[in-house]
Amino acid sequence: MLHHTRGIVFNYIKYKETSIIVKVFTEEFGTQSYIINGVRSSRSKGKIALYQPLTLLDMVVYHKPEKDLQRISEAKNAMSYSSIPFDPLKSTIAIFLTEVLSKSLREETSNRPLFGFLYNAFKILDHLTDGTQNFHLQLLIKMTYYLGFAPQSYSNFNEHLEEKGFTSALTKEDYLALELLLNGSLDKSISLTNHQRRGLLDHILRYLKVHIDTLTEIKSLDILKEVLS
Repeated sequence: MLHHTRGIVFNYIKYKETSIIVKVFTEEFGTQSYIINGVRSSRSKGKIALYQPLTLLDMVVYHKPEKDLQRISEAKNAMSYSSIPFDPLKSTIAIFLTEVLSKSLREETSNRPLFGFLYNAFKILDHLTDGTQNFHLQLLIKMTYYLGFAPQSYSNFNEHLEEKGFTSALTKEDYLALELLLNGSLDKSISLTNHQRRGLLDHILRYLKVHIDTLTEIKSLDILKEVLS
């Protein structure tokens, strides 16, 4: 049976000579893996560009819940990015967020509020002109609302870390900055020093790891820190 759904591409891996397996966070079915045949052949006319990380898609898909690999009947770009692929900072943030999201969102069930938040967030990132360096912090901490474990207070945040053996060095001043990130608009600039930004990112990632077992080492983290330094 065919279904229409929007999707956010996380990543893909090569499969056989001309195919790929692409991981997509979909509005209707959560995270799904799709096999795309022949997309790497010389006759595919650049169709592989549809499956670059964070591409926003409109899709018509076949869906069989018992299958690990699904198939796409039709796919088209829902919006072409004008800056993310060409801005070094935005593209580095996009690579980092793609890795975190692909390791965090593995549920094969719909989470429409989270999907809507992420879908609109990447549109905002593409048009952002100020405060880009804090975007990843805002997105990751705001995501905890949609996953059901947003921190309720300074002590609550620290308790969650310490219960799992993480040493928390988050001060009350740092938590005030975290509250601004949590409650402020994604397109609103927040003043942070590079030292604060690094510390908050480390704490947010630890907090996510407390609640998400599949969130392992983030290989792109060091690259992001270097670009932001």
